[in-house]
Amino acid sequence: MATTAQLPTQVSPPEFALSPALPHQIGGAEVWAFPVLPEEDGLLLGPGADEASEALGIDLLAALDAARATGRAGEVTTIPVASTGATDDVGLVLLVGVGDGSVTDFRRAGAALARATKDRASVVTTLAAIAPDEGLGALVVGAMLGSFAFHWRSTGPQERPVARIVLADVSDDGADDELARSIALGGAGWRSRALATVPANLKTPAWLAEQAEEVGRAAGLDVTVWDEDRLLAEGFGGILAVGGGSVHPPRLIRMDYTPRGASKRMPTVVLVGKGITFDSGGLDIKPSESMLTMKRDMSGGGAVIAAMAALRDVDCPVRVVGLVPAAENAVSGSAMRPGDVITHFGGRTSEVNNTDAEGRLVLADAMAYAVAELSPTVLVDIATLTGAMKVALGQWTGGYFANHDALAGHVEAAATASGENVWRMPLVTDYEERVTSKIADGDNAAGGAGAITAALFLQHFAGDVPWAHIDFASAAESPTDRHEWTAGPSGFGPRLLLSWLGSEDPLDGIG
Repeated sequence: MATTAQLPTQVSPPEFALSPALPHQIGGAEVWAFPVLPEEDGLLLGPGADEASEALGIDLLAALDAARATGRAGEVTTIPVASTGATDDVGLVLLVGVGDGSVTDFRRAGAALARATKDRASVVTTLAAIAPDEGLGALVVGAMLGSFAFHWRSTGPQERPVARIVLADVSDDGADDELARSIALGGAGWRSRALATVPANLKTPAWLAEQAEEVGRAAGLDVTVWDEDRLLAEGFGGILAVGGGSVHPPRLIRMDYTPRGASKRMPTVVLVGKGITFDSGGLDIKPSESMLTMKRDMSGGGAVIAAMAALRDVDCPVRVVGLVPAAENAVSGSAMRPGDVITHFGGRTSEVNNTDAEGRLVLADAMAYAVAELSPTVLVDIATLTGAMKVALGQWTGGYFANHDALAGHVEAAATASGENVWRMPLVTDYEERVTSKIADGDNAAGGAGAITAALFLQHFAGDVPWAHIDFASAAESPTDRHEWTAGPSGFGPRLLLSWLGSEDPLDGIG
């Protein structure tokens, strides 16, 4: 009998604090870090650098020149420091480039700072002191996500994030609120990335549901989970068909957030996240190399769970319901077959012409349930849906479709604010005939312009509700460490969702 997998204790992101003092006035830090700004006539060091140079007896500008630094965003010049009595605790000075000083530049600077200070107890930095509006928050998010690590080693993690980051030379003046919000955003990204990284020998649909229940309790959410019996009784044919080949039965997870003081007439947003905990491709099996990353095929569901857990922290002003249809697409005698016809929640039927086009089948059930039972003002689904999106947009940009221009505008604005980039794709009506089956209402494997036809398949389940479909298969996996992305599953999505839902009026222009 197989033993139950036990996830080792994981590392945590850094803690953050604000201080109006300069680094040389704050005791106990192992590392001091100062911003480097490129100017027309050379490089400029940020607040506290002059005082640090004097205290340490080091010409920091000369050190920059010797290193041929450019000041580009995320560039780090490392200067070891010898003990000098008054500064005995400091062993390292980092000079961190901030480029043009944009919000994106500060997010990248934060990630670079985090990578350069791993296994340290503390760093004091004046980077936030010169940040633009929203720059302090971006710096914190970058530092949190640049610190991310996951391990399953018997000896413990190979390295740990810096334990504490003090943002120096920052007066309050709203900085506390910005810090708290950015910790919520970074924490959601961390949680989403962690869920996506957990291997599938632990991460079954039931385990994912347990995680949703746990974070839901902590966040004050109502959480409901459908097991396989209830799914069958209520007609969730898509979820049951996709999960039917696995010894781990499927689940449907519902998480409800209600803002304080909500009225009965308050509008509802529904988020639907694909929760395929492992995707073998089913009987239309994937090549082995394509399966290596399929533990993170539930990244859309992870994004929804992580976003739901942080809605109160970003003061979301509308009611939100998160739905995660969770299943393992496995190979067995009970797996769905090419040519099968399944009946979704609400009665629409789909011919299964490719068992590896399974994500849209589970999303369809959840979307149909949302429209029929929840009367949403807006419906948004998010998924690692099609390899075609990566062909279209490359590695770092997700695609999205929308049937409502105001909603599309909200997605664009949230992408810009969060740094989770997306590009609007067209819902080409001329391709509609491709998603029509000869024997059922729809065909799950239309082919051709694969990302577009997948969106057209899903559009039938949105009804007349303003709807957006985010397909981030293109951005779900980072091959290397790059800015705030660490190698492995990206955890893409929750920052974008929270930037939108935490805005002043997330339904502006929608009705």
